[in-house]
Amino acid sequence: MTAAQARLRARGPFPDYPFEPKAFVHANGLTQSYLDEGPRDGEVVVMLHGNPSWSFYWRHLVLGLRDPASGQGRRCIVPDHIGMGLSDRPDDSKYAYTLQSRIDDLEALLQHLGVTGPVTLAVHDWGGMIGFGWALARSDRVKRLVILNTSAFPLPSAKRMPWRLRLGRDSKLGGWAIRRFNLFAGGAARFGTTRKLSADVRHAYSAIYDGWDDAIATLRFMQDIPLAPGDRAWPLVEAAGLALSGYSDRPAFLGWGLRDFVFDKHFLAGFQRALPQAEQHVFADAGHYVLEDKHEVLVPAIRDFLDRNPV
Repeated sequence: MTAAQARLRARGPFPDYPFEPKAFVHANGLTQSYLDEGPRDGEVVVMLHGNPSWSFYWRHLVLGLRDPASGQGRRCIVPDHIGMGLSDRPDDSKYAYTLQSRIDDLEALLQHLGVTGPVTLAVHDWGGMIGFGWALARSDRVKRLVILNTSAFPLPSAKRMPWRLRLGRDSKLGGWAIRRFNLFAGGAARFGTTRKLSADVRHAYSAIYDGWDDAIATLRFMQDIPLAPGDRAWPLVEAAGLALSGYSDRPAFLGWGLRDFVFDKHFLAGFQRALPQAEQHVFADAGHYVLEDKHEVLVPAIRDFLDRNPV
């Protein structure tokens, strides 16, 4: 564990997170924290978090897949994106907080791990755009999909951009407040579920971003949201959306909390149209952090889905 990882790990405890994170140093000198759990010869499941969570979000699924009570153990690779979780917190002079950077980071990490074959993509929130953006040049390697409250296409026409995101994306004062008071991570931990999270779980989501420097990525993610063709991430998001229906020939799992103020029924409908064969688990009583609200149901359901659809 690096000094940066140790500093951030000291903000724990992180309940149900018994893992020993690993560290990968990119060519630019930045260290990315990641989990690599389960048998090295197992089917590879790449789990990608969004904003403002981190690999902690996937902890129940990792525990359920790496060595399940029955069935096959999977190799679970779960990065903390640069600026998030236990990874380094560079300023803008050292790192471009863009969707393309996230995609490049993912490919570099997988190359470092020798993962060049088939994978299952598990995505949540902005992890969907990272995963499907990465897959644009590698769609043949994506054998299964686990899709949880996310997107892989531009904002649906029927959906308005939530004011909470516009506050960070378009307002200097809002952006300052998000970094100064850790508003986004703290708010998501409190209002991103229907189940009342324990204080230590809420702390694990928010404390990791407490402080001006440590909250930088929570704002930069919001500022990179593409809404029109002139936005820098637009070409990737548009291309991913156009390619989405191409995955309709392979197994897909949709797990969705309908009480998500961002990735709501409009985003779910987009995936349902593109992937009509997908197995669907939709919950009227779950929010954005659907794995927090429904992990007791979703983890065995995802494990069963993988068992029934081997690579």
